[in-house]
Amino acid sequence: MAFRRLSPPTAPPDSPEDLFRLLSRRKIPDVMPHQKDIMSIYASKSMDAPDVALQLPTGSGKTLVGLLIGEWRRRKYQERIVYLCPTRQLVNQVVEQARGKYGLTVLGFTGSAQGYDQRAKAHYRNADSMAITTYSSLFNTNPFFDDADGLILDDAHVAENYISPLWSLQVERNKPEHTTLHIALQNLIRRLLQATDFARLSGQVNSLADLTWVEKISTPDFMQIAENMTAILDQHVQQNDLKYTWSMIRDHIYACHVYLSSQDILIRPLISPTWEHRPFANPRQRIYMSATLGTGGDLERQMGRKSIQRLFIPEGWDRQGVGRRFFIFPDMSLRSEETIELRRELMRHGERSLVLVPTEQMCEEIAKDIEDNLRFPIFKAKDIETSKEPFISAPQAVTVVANRYDGIDFPGQECRLLFIDGLPKATNLQERFIMTRMGASLLLSERIQTRIFQAIGRCTRSLEDYSAIVVSGEELTGYLVDNRRRKHFHPELQAEIAFGVQQSQDVTLNNLVENFQIFIANGEDWEEANQQILVTRNDATQESLALQEFVWVSGL
Repeated sequence: MAFRRLSPPTAPPDSPEDLFRLLSRRKIPDVMPHQKDIMSIYASKSMDAPDVALQLPTGSGKTLVGLLIGEWRRRKYQERIVYLCPTRQLVNQVVEQARGKYGLTVLGFTGSAQGYDQRAKAHYRNADSMAITTYSSLFNTNPFFDDADGLILDDAHVAENYISPLWSLQVERNKPEHTTLHIALQNLIRRLLQATDFARLSGQVNSLADLTWVEKISTPDFMQIAENMTAILDQHVQQNDLKYTWSMIRDHIYACHVYLSSQDILIRPLISPTWEHRPFANPRQRIYMSATLGTGGDLERQMGRKSIQRLFIPEGWDRQGVGRRFFIFPDMSLRSEETIELRRELMRHGERSLVLVPTEQMCEEIAKDIEDNLRFPIFKAKDIETSKEPFISAPQAVTVVANRYDGIDFPGQECRLLFIDGLPKATNLQERFIMTRMGASLLLSERIQTRIFQAIGRCTRSLEDYSAIVVSGEELTGYLVDNRRRKHFHPELQAEIAFGVQQSQDVTLNNLVENFQIFIANGEDWEEANQQILVTRNDATQESLALQEFVWVSGL
């Protein structure tokens, strides 16, 4: 084989938007004005900032902005750039968009590092191509991506769920390989608990209070048993999947907290110590891409960073929403059994449906009801993790997902009917304890609001999308229809909810089904209703979340 000639060095483009115009395989002519604006602000003000957050709403081209900035830095500084996504499905989706739509040459990495393609690894390490991978590929005890110069964290508002497990040792009572360890920890903790709480810890659940019970061992009590707990864990974790997490927190056990429930025992620090994880702390820059950026410091807490520079939503998107959503609140008019029948009836009239619930128990109950009464194909999160094709190719099907409000997108005709049952509050024991036992829900208010907004947007990913959203459960319905809370929602969302509330009061099941059919038909009858939403949107204003939450909680 003849020796290859070295390519002569070429001058990097002056900006990310200039780079896009050089991509001959791109399928769109140029970036949009708001994309150009935020990339220009980044290039002029944030190139050297160690931590930068960019707020770009769903449907505004967030992925393209992140990819262009990453590719520009790679070419300009010969940097190794890693683009992080929450799930494998999103890795595949970003890779497909980058190659097929934007004309970028990128590398996708999923699964075990041992299975990565050798040629792809070489191209990444030589800074020839940007790597697209999952958060878990970086946040583990032995990551391949331990030498990046720049990180781009997509969907950063949900990253904590994928970052914290590296420092969260969760001993599950009903997991066979954890049983012996759980019993040993029970015996150690027993003297610190009241008899009722110990019964709950050991799985004696007789009521809803027992099932939802959560407790924390006080710090002084924990200091007394930390040495014995370390010895127990040293003895047992080598036989199960906890040994890697234990290696991360063992030498810092006194900085951890212990949370208890009837299902598991969680040992973790309050804030994930990302500053000690060199693959995350060492890069020159971390760029956080998010549809929602709060101002209360929750992003900093999730990422373990003291300060993050923010580049906020471009002008115009502060009023323009993404797609159209028609809210239905059946609990405002129907009995509980009628609400269930409405769900079945809407699924019969629709094609594919997505159901989001906060717990696995609710997931199983709804899946069983669908199987018994509709006999539609049912998909769970794991069934569509790699590909959505089996779901979106079915003429009628339902995906039911527990405690997942991100990373599952169904744009266009893939799904136009979304059910959200229950308020997506706490996703782990620490959050549950902070909210229910400390009464500090204000601390996590931004996180709760973000999860709700993420859930609402699963089926509206672009301006031309439209989806019906059926909201049930007393807490979630109360959260959305309360006009005191609604003031800090986006103006378009305020208007959509106000319209949905009006259409859900003093109506029958048949009325709601008829309205759904009008909306899905998307004809002249719906256009008149849509104009009402636009008028309400134009009159709405959005207030600060922090101020509004303080007023709501204090009653001032």
